[in-house]
Amino acid sequence: MADTTSNTATHEPIEFADRATLAKLQLERMRWSLQHAYDNVPHYRNAFDAAGVQPSDLRELADLAKFPFTSKQDLRDNYPYGLFAVPMADIVRVHASSGTTGRPTVVGYTRNDIQTWASVMARSLRAAGGSRNDIILNSYGYGLFTGGLGAHYGGEALGATVIPMGGGNTDKQIQLIQEFGPTIILATPSYMLTLADEMERRGLDPSSTSLRMGLFGAEPWTNEMRHEIETRLGIDAVDVYGLSEVMGPGVACECVETKDGPHIWEDHFYPEIIDPVSGEVLPEGELGELVFTSLTKEAMPVIRYRTRDLTRLLPGTARSMRRMDKITGRSDDMLIIRGVNVFPTQIEEVLLRNDKLCGHYQLVLSRDAHLDRLTVRAELRPDISESIGRADRLQLAADVRHAIKSLVGVTAEIEILDTDSIERTQVGKAKRVIDRRNLQEAGL
Repeated sequence: MADTTSNTATHEPIEFADRATLAKLQLERMRWSLQHAYDNVPHYRNAFDAAGVQPSDLRELADLAKFPFTSKQDLRDNYPYGLFAVPMADIVRVHASSGTTGRPTVVGYTRNDIQTWASVMARSLRAAGGSRNDIILNSYGYGLFTGGLGAHYGGEALGATVIPMGGGNTDKQIQLIQEFGPTIILATPSYMLTLADEMERRGLDPSSTSLRMGLFGAEPWTNEMRHEIETRLGIDAVDVYGLSEVMGPGVACECVETKDGPHIWEDHFYPEIIDPVSGEVLPEGELGELVFTSLTKEAMPVIRYRTRDLTRLLPGTARSMRRMDKITGRSDDMLIIRGVNVFPTQIEEVLLRNDKLCGHYQLVLSRDAHLDRLTVRAELRPDISESIGRADRLQLAADVRHAIKSLVGVTAEIEILDTDSIERTQVGKAKRVIDRRNLQEAGL
């Protein structure tokens, strides 16, 4: 794995600034952002007026709690350009979500925004151990999705060589890894496991490639999955966080020397943790919903944007800026099974603690006589899939069922499957949950 010796000379001074210096900068930039939004975006002007607040009411950082939240629905209601704070002549790029569940959410960028985005992504790559000497295989999707271009511009700003592969086409990905000698790969963690599986299927050793580090994001993943990736591929697996509505990838990133949660680049993105029900701001260290206010975005400032991601804020370690704990799930992706709140990452944690199982799994929800039923489909590791007998499979299923019951409090049916039984993700995020309950109720 990588040499994790820190070299602060290659980083920006603000990353190591004391809290007082950082807070002074945040307050100055927050005042500008609130005024910019109020003056140029009718939605924010109406929302502030309805809440009885003005940008001038922000006298200290804590005063941000007086201002109204922004939600994804607000972005959809103002589709496509209603939240832009500059004329379209100043917009140099537009990104959007897939819109599979309704209107897509659209975000815009000025030239300065693109430069800021490239800067924070380059900072993220440096924190993860990257340098201008690296060759980066960018396996995030290009196009309207922010991942590909956001990571690409960050790699170039770092001074590294970027291979713009994009998502999918596993055969080509492996060919490039073998022939082009990339030292860093950017992908979703589930797709990295897909690449490792395919290498092993071809008789290749995933740990013998030129790769030394992977920067993984776009979906929640546990430390257990990190361990599997690092063990199988012999690389440092580092967590990067971002979301299109706030900027894209590079809002926060782990430091390779600690790997203890992504440091939030607080000079550009101000974080809060709130109670997802009441909206009350929670103290540092308490679990809740992550909220962001942009401090420097020109084209589309976001004020107290509710990410729905569940995490907690922690003190800085490798950097003075605060960290966010690993995402435990999303408040809108939480599964309620027989009255119990369940997150897919909790199941993943149980499965990856067992050395006979790999990181590919699915949760199937159905109803039996009006009662919720959870079936966990878990795959065996390739090296034992053909050799393990029926009795051992039954015992393994019983062990997993007991572990899930102990951790989550829900009884699940466990299916122990052979390797490759679950469809692999070729691009984007893995489909972890199949919820058939509504279909059953509709008679489908």
